[in-house]
Order: sequence, then C-alpha cells, then structure tokens
Amino acid sequence: MKRFLRLAILLLVRVLGWPRARLATRRAGRRPAGTPRILLVRPDHLGDLILVTPILQALRDHAPDAQITMLVGPWSREIVARHPALDHVQTCAFPGFQRASQGALAPYKLLFSMARQLRRENYDLAINLRPDFWWGAALLYLAGIPRRVGYALQPGQPFLRTALPAVATEHATVSNLRLASAGLVALGYEPLPEPFTPDRYPASFTPTDAERQWVNDRLQSEGIEDDAPLIVIPPGSGGAVKLWRSQAWVTCAQILSKTLTEPRQARIVLTGSPGERVLVEEVARDLPAGATLITDATVGQLAALLACASIVLTVDNGPGHIAAAQDTLSVHLFGPTDPRIFGPWGDPARHIVLASTQRCATCPAIPCGRLDWSNEELAEHPCVRVIDEERVLTAAYQLLRVKQESKQA
Repeated sequence: MKRFLRLAILLLVRVLGWPRARLATRRAGRRPAGTPRILLVRPDHLGDLILVTPILQALRDHAPDAQITMLVGPWSREIVARHPALDHVQTCAFPGFQRASQGALAPYKLLFSMARQLRRENYDLAINLRPDFWWGAALLYLAGIPRRVGYALQPGQPFLRTALPAVATEHATVSNLRLASAGLVALGYEPLPEPFTPDRYPASFTPTDAERQWVNDRLQSEGIEDDAPLIVIPPGSGGAVKLWRSQAWVTCAQILSKTLTEPRQARIVLTGSPGERVLVEEVARDLPAGATLITDATVGQLAALLACASIVLTVDNGPGHIAAAQDTLSVHLFGPTDPRIFGPWGDPARHIVLASTQRCATCPAIPCGRLDWSNEELAEHPCVRVIDEERVLTAAYQLLRVKQESKQA
C-alpha cells in the first residue's frame, strides 16, 4: 500500500506534473529579490537535532540577510527553538517518527495539507536534511519551493532539484554541512569553507540562567555541594538494543566515585526521561552509596545538569549528544549504530566512543544499523551488552587524566 501511494505521488510529479512545482522550477534559476527565505526540514529526535545545530550558525553567518525557518517534530523542538540563528521554528508530526500507530492514508493526507501550508510561505530554498526521508523531499516539491536540496537517494531524488551523492560512512554533521553549503550556492552565496570540523562548526545548545539555577537548587536539595565532582549517567535510549547492563553501570559508577574524591567525594546522578524511570531506578537500587535520580528535567535543565558534570557515561542517545555540545567529558557506548555517522560531534580527546566489535549471530555485520528488535529477539542481539566494564573505566580514566593535566599546564 505504501509503495503504491509513493508511486502515485511520483506519477503526479513526472507525468501529470504539479502546476505550482513547475512554476517553481522556472523560478529556481533566478536569485530571489529581497530577503531570501530558507526552510530546513529535519524530522528526527534530540540527538540528531544536536548534530544539525552546526549548520544553523553557518547559514546565518554566510547569509545574514536571509530569513531562516526550521520544520521539526514537536518531540525535538526545544533543541532548536532557542537557537539565535533561526527566525522561526515550526512543528510537524512527521509520519514514521511517532510511537503512536497511524492509519495507512494518514501520512499522505498530512503530506498534502502540510504542502498547502508551506506554499503560502513562498520559500526560496528548502533543504531536506535527513538523507533517506522521501516524504520530506516530496513535501518540498508539492509546496512549490524552487530550490530543493537533499541527497540522491530513492525514492526521494525525483523531488529534488539539487541532489548530492550520499557518502556511506560520512558523519551526519558533515552531511548536513554539505547540504547547507549546496543550498547557499543555489541561492547565489559562497559555499561553506572546508574542512567541516567540530572546531570550525561546533554543535550548540545553551542552557538558560533559569535552567542552571534549577539544577543548582535541585542538587542542593539532594545534599550535593557545589564543588562535589558529579558522575552523570543517562542509561536509557529509544532503542532497547542500544542499552548496556544495569549492573555494569553500577560497577563503573562505584569505582569512579572512589577515584573522584577532590575537593569532595564524587556524587552519582542518574537521569533520563519520565518513561525511563524504571530503568534509572533499576540501576540505582544496586548502588550502596545511593544516587540522585532526576527524571523530571526539561531538555534545557538536562543540558544544564550535563554541563556541570565532571564526566558523563552513556550509550548512544540524545543526552550523550547534548553532553558533547556542552563539551563535558563523555564516554559513549555504541553497538548497532555506526559511530562514524552518529558519534558525538566534538573533540575526540574529550568524547570517547567505545564501539562493540562482536557481531550478533543473526546480523550480517557490526554495526548492523537495525534498532527495531522485539523483546523476544533482544537476547540474540547483545552487541552493546558485551562491552566490558574495564574498557569503560579505562576510557573514563583517560579523559580525567587529560583534564587533570590541562589544569596543571
């Protein structure tokens, strides 16, 4: 059914045409008069949105006269809503990115209604930032936006005017920056200077003073002194196959807390979303010295907490990327997802990735890229769970040693 409906939309494009889109194609060769209007589309969740933030300031710096709007899912709006480079943020309940089930026709009804809404905005350029998001590419075409930039992946490529070749193992932020550069060129601006590196194009998400104060008040209420080292562990993830062993978190937290004793004894903070409370409590139960549990923080408050941590230990999840954006020392455990693409964007001397090297029995490779295993299948996919505690502790000690040496220098 889904395949048939995609083909039907392609038929509208290639055979019948779409009047507004044909007109837009003729307009694409002309530089827009007045203020250029740019639309960025990214449907993903928190971590992926952090990896997009480097392009926002880059676009603002290179097209200071442009009006820049971003279309995101309501689940990730907070990541970009406060970004100073954006003029507007709109939300769309993109199909395929919600956990609630939908009817078969719902994605296509939303596609046409959203296209009508965007058509009224008269955008000059739109960038489909997720490489394999055909729905987003079709949306830009049906909205009549003349310059449509994305990656040359099927079935979305026919909807694009500028389609870049996808690089299989390129970091997501580099891919985003390449698209932004192509978009600037399409509008008549200079391309972004290369190389695309974290020091030149940093990720950003800045907590507010109120969010920092919330964290200070919360920690004080838990009896945690201002100068106590913090070991922060967000153990949860949207995909159960990406989780580590609860007892392994306990072991590492206990050993590290005995190491970090200056100027006070380290304290352990376990954090996650309200839906991850059960997992967080499971880890906390086996910590003899106890731990502070924070599962009611907003995204901004979480960022403020991660910013004041001495070190963050995590799996492949949104909080890990937020921690890297705060430049907090962090260790990230990866298994089914490829860290070359989705690893933290920052100084590798401060953010260490430990990738599992053990291929699961039924997977063709490691990393396999698949996250949607059923609960019954998880036992056969232990790639993250087989990462041993010694590797994590070694990486943590390496980071803390570098931090200490930089203080002494």
